[in-house]
Amino acid sequence: MPTTHDWINNPLGVVERMFAASQKNPNSGWEAKAVEFFKNHLKEKDAQTWVPSLNDVPLHYLKPNSLVKFRCLVQDMFDPEFYMGAYEAVDPSTKAKVLKCGKYKDVVECGVDLNSRNTVTAERQTFYCVPIPGESPWVKESYASSSQARVVPSTSYAPTRQKRSYEEDDDMDTQPQKQREPHSGLQSPTEHHGDGECKRRETEAPSNQTAPASHLDLNFPLPGEKGPSCLVKVYADWDGFKLNDTLEVFGILSVSPALSALADEKDVSSSFLDPADSMETAEEQRVHCPPASLVPRLHMLYAKPLPHNNPLLPSNTLEDNSAFLSSTLSEMAAVRAEMLTYFTHILLGDALAAEYLILHLISNVYSRSDVLPLGKFSLNLSGCPTVSSYTERLYQMIQQLVPSSFYLAMSLQNMNQMKFVPKKDYVANRLVSGALQLAKHTSLFLDETQLEQGQLDTTGVHNITALGNVISWQKVDYDFNYHQMEFPCNINVLISSEGRSLLPSDCQIHLQSQVAPPNMEEYLSSLHMHPQTSQLNKFRMYLSVARLLDYSISDDMTKSVEDDFVDMRKDDPQSITAEDLHRMLVVARLLSLSLGQTSLCRDSWLRAKHIEMLRRSRVEQQKCLNGNEP
Repeated sequence: MPTTHDWINNPLGVVERMFAASQKNPNSGWEAKAVEFFKNHLKEKDAQTWVPSLNDVPLHYLKPNSLVKFRCLVQDMFDPEFYMGAYEAVDPSTKAKVLKCGKYKDVVECGVDLNSRNTVTAERQTFYCVPIPGESPWVKESYASSSQARVVPSTSYAPTRQKRSYEEDDDMDTQPQKQREPHSGLQSPTEHHGDGECKRRETEAPSNQTAPASHLDLNFPLPGEKGPSCLVKVYADWDGFKLNDTLEVFGILSVSPALSALADEKDVSSSFLDPADSMETAEEQRVHCPPASLVPRLHMLYAKPLPHNNPLLPSNTLEDNSAFLSSTLSEMAAVRAEMLTYFTHILLGDALAAEYLILHLISNVYSRSDVLPLGKFSLNLSGCPTVSSYTERLYQMIQQLVPSSFYLAMSLQNMNQMKFVPKKDYVANRLVSGALQLAKHTSLFLDETQLEQGQLDTTGVHNITALGNVISWQKVDYDFNYHQMEFPCNINVLISSEGRSLLPSDCQIHLQSQVAPPNMEEYLSSLHMHPQTSQLNKFRMYLSVARLLDYSISDDMTKSVEDDFVDMRKDDPQSITAEDLHRMLVVARLLSLSLGQTSLCRDSWLRAKHIEMLRRSRVEQQKCLNGNEP
């Protein structure tokens, strides 16, 4: 059983034994072998479920220097740092000098011979990582309930951790239990793994994205986020990682109180130094060396990119799970029919809008042609009722189905006050996050029904521009003060509005309610009822699998589509443009994938043409009714 192996409880012991053995054979390549050792163990059946996760286990339940995992987004990348890869220390018992390994550690042992010629200085990179922004509650609960890790409170660590927390938050000094009150008290490990609802001492991101100086800002992209942030130390191949990558990191947890003491010493010493004599500002020291009790260090042994964060699917690619893929594909048409019925009910009896909502939710930027992102399908759902908080309820339904999402009410206050675009802070030497620093496949719900009359200020105009760039180009221009830098994104944007949205979109569908106005309130009040969990899980798997499927068009179908386009333009050249053809091809692609078909067939193409004709005629009809609309 993995729990009996010391590779989880004492990974440093494994590393140090390999380091010691390498002294007899300097060319043994022990570092690569150490990483391979952990990779091989993690490939064993269920081995990864035995590794505790920072996402769902309280920090004070985790043993320092043990192996843990962290599901995260790379929010920032700090400058490389130097550390003692090997050093000589005096053995207290024999008084002899012994060569020690400094890798995967933040603090070396006492008695180091700083003048030793055997000291090896090495380099490592530091990533600032946060939990995946907007991750749905059902995702967190599912990951937590599948964990088989056995953890107990760390008696040696908890008191120190609490002390540091109180020092960081002055108003907690006299209330040792205050930290845990908002989370209904601590649970025992058995309770935690039984129901998957772990209560953690977490720091919440303030709603206005700013924090007082006495609090440590954990730099979460979204307001109201909870969870640990982490400084991940990377020892090899760090050029293979990019900003905003979603990863599952396996590494050695470091929460040494000495890190906090070092931070305090830096704060004290920097107050006596001339700023010109210090390479780091006090603000940079505070950000880059926060208390380990709030921002633990994780020394990476292995990290795997996450193609998705749906716990119901295999963690690796679908191609590596042919049995799972074939069984899922065979059921997709049936699940689609059930989901169509469900969405039709939510969308007030509008089956056509339900069809387009499914296509939107499985859309994905699968490639880029120069600057054009291919596969995106932002949807403007116009005609939304403004009664009974309909749009909020619609978002809650979607949140129940997708792994990550964010609801943004486009009120004047939010537009003028929120930070959408990440910005470089050169004083603290960090990237200050913004609400559009999101993981791939995040569903962004823009509620334009909340927009009221008023004046957008400069921030509001920049935020609207940023939203337009995400919708049209799937990119966010990060602000580096003197210049902007483009970062590609892959975000599904759904805009709910009364009339046509002021924002661009790939497709507009006007909601046609089949519910009589006198019955609207009663109908909307019944929408809070969700299907059974088993049904929801089928929908959740369906959406994620459809988004990840490969797709192709045969030469014969390409020729058939071209002929159809020529025929459609013969009668009325103005009736269909190249942009209309592109949209029909996107709809046909998504329609095929929604049925579990990985290539375009004639029936799907004809169906795509048909529903596009229905949608366009509906939009034209609405323009005639509202002559003032563009």
